[in-house]
Amino acid sequence: MTTTTTSVPALARMAPVGLAELIERAALQTRVDRKYVVPAEALPHLLEQLVPHARVLDIDGGRAFRYRSVYFDTPGLVSYHGAAYRRRRRFKVRTRTYLDSGECWLEVKISGARGSITKHRLPYHPDDRDTVHPGRRFVEEALARESIAPDDGSLDPVLVTDYQRTTLLLPESASRVTVDTELSWRHHDRALRLSGLAVIETKTASAASPVDRMLWQRGVRPARISKYATGLAALRLDLPDAPWRRTLRRHFRATTPSVGPVPTTPSHRPEQEASCV
Repeated sequence: MTTTTTSVPALARMAPVGLAELIERAALQTRVDRKYVVPAEALPHLLEQLVPHARVLDIDGGRAFRYRSVYFDTPGLVSYHGAAYRRRRRFKVRTRTYLDSGECWLEVKISGARGSITKHRLPYHPDDRDTVHPGRRFVEEALARESIAPDDGSLDPVLVTDYQRTTLLLPESASRVTVDTELSWRHHDRALRLSGLAVIETKTASAASPVDRMLWQRGVRPARISKYATGLAALRLDLPDAPWRRTLRRHFRATTPSVGPVPTTPSHRPEQEASCV
């Protein structure tokens, strides 16, 4: 049986936190993110350990929510290549739709010095989630404030991701933790799904959170994974993939990318496996 956060009893015993309080106490628009890839079947035990220390985002009785993100890039994939070549100043542009409520945002994420992330957000109409045109000025101004000026043409939709997310607040450290399951990606006529994995992401001002330390004690270390870049690298075998090669090798099973509506997990570059680090 597939494990998702909705099937984890520990979440029902956690104290709730509302969205307004979560934002007030741990908005962290500028933050350090650490990501971990774990088997979804490990979530019940991990979350059980957090019951005394965490509060779970609860909206109208719901504690797990469906997300869809549409990522935009230039024709030359400036955003992707900035991540692939670990350029000092990198950016992502996406729309994020909360499918349960219909709320939508246009977001610009900037990666800066020492792993810090700055996110700019604009309320957006859900019908416009596949285009940046209504928010193009917002995107340009956000990038200009960070001295980023991509000169490779328009921003077009490149990748769609879907997943289920549960968000935790750790009050003592004012940090947030997100747990994503049922992960899937679509790029044109190719798709992949990783229903057996969960991505745990800690979001802190700087220092490691209690969840980071708990995972480290269990031998789980941060993984290089980006929903946009790693997903696109898995589906586009012609793209450079060095930063995520180990993650791709460890967590993406060796089958063929699907063409059409049936999602599967793709194979990766067998000719490059010998040089994985």
